[in-house]
Amino acid sequence: MKYFNYFKKSFLLFFSLIFIQTLPSLANEKILKIGAIPDQDQELLDRRFNLLSSKLSKELNVKVKYIPVFNYVAAVTGFRNKDLDIVWFGGLSGVQARLQTSDSIILAQRDIDKNFKSVFIINKKLKIKPAKNIQDLKYLKDLRFTFGSENSTSGRLMPQYYLSIADVYIKDFKSRRVGFSGSHDSTLALVNSGSFEAGALNKQVWDRNLKTNKKRTKNVKLFWTTPSYSDYHWLAQGYLDKKFRKGFTNELQSIILNLDIKNENDKKILEMFGANKFIRSNVSAYNKIEKIGRKLKKIR
Repeated sequence: MKYFNYFKKSFLLFFSLIFIQTLPSLANEKILKIGAIPDQDQELLDRRFNLLSSKLSKELNVKVKYIPVFNYVAAVTGFRNKDLDIVWFGGLSGVQARLQTSDSIILAQRDIDKNFKSVFIINKKLKIKPAKNIQDLKYLKDLRFTFGSENSTSGRLMPQYYLSIADVYIKDFKSRRVGFSGSHDSTLALVNSGSFEAGALNKQVWDRNLKTNKKRTKNVKLFWTTPSYSDYHWLAQGYLDKKFRKGFTNELQSIILNLDIKNENDKKILEMFGANKFIRSNVSAYNKIEKIGRKLKKIR
């Protein structure tokens, strides 16, 4: 028994030493961390980005983890602090993150992001006809109005910009204030329920719900559609080649750009993004967003 206990203790000591020696390698395991602004229902985002993560992991031969965030600010902060390696940003949040992270790289945008649009919607109980032009946005004055997230491009920044062109400002809405629902889906639900009489959201979410969620659009009608602008895009950290291997950033970009609608697995990913393909983009595509962001004091 004495020798058995001695052997047992020696074995446990040996195992513990081996385990402790492996901890640094586990802690420093190279994982590609993906983030995204929470612009829609989280269940949809989970399916979309977990599906993409699986594809990237297989193609790049690295571990890929999708890390949900609570709001737009958290996505920008996570990217700035290097807690997220690549992030699916909206136009405004992407500009904010890029300006705070000097070596960041725009990887791609969807084909639809080159000419993206927002919509203004109203509850059907209102006796207001759809707008014929931008000046008709004045008929939204004195209503209970909600944007999406405070830092959303298509749910706040661009709608507020077009309202200003029509000389409509926050003080002109009921109680001299507006709501911020947090996401496009929430804006639609709030106007549909009558909690707010009008709101703004991105056209893609509006079109999707018209086709797939009749209940959520039952009490809502389209009031006005904005002109187009550049919006969503992938932003990557500049250190990815150093973290993984030489040429890694180009490999990552190539996989995203080469997602093929004719490929069954790729088609599922593209459908989740509401796109036919991803295309190249650059900083200049978001100059207008940056200019408007500064004008509305969302970028300083």
